[in-house]
Amino acid sequence: MRKDIHPPYAPVVFRDKAAGFAFLTRSTATSPKTVEWEDGNTYPVIDVEVSSASHPFYTGTARVMDTAGRVERFERRFGKR
Repeated sequence: MRKDIHPPYAPVVFRDKAAGFAFLTRSTATSPKTVEWEDGNTYPVIDVEVSSASHPFYTGTARVMDTAGRVERFERRFGKR
C-alpha cells in the first residue's frame, strides 16, 4: 500500500437519536461534534436516522402502507381489465 493516501481510521460514536442507541466503532468518517463515551474518553459523534435499533426489519415492526389507495388510483388511471 502507498503511504499518506488513506484517510485516518479512528474511533467514532454513531448515535441513533430516535431509538436512544449509540455504539462505538472505528471509521474514516469524522464530525466536529464530540461526545464523552462510557470509558471517559471523548470521541467524534455522528448522528444517524436509522440503525439496527430502529430499522423495521431488525425490530420486527412493519410500517403499514396505503396499498388500497394505490390500487384504486391505478384502476382509475388505467381501468380494470
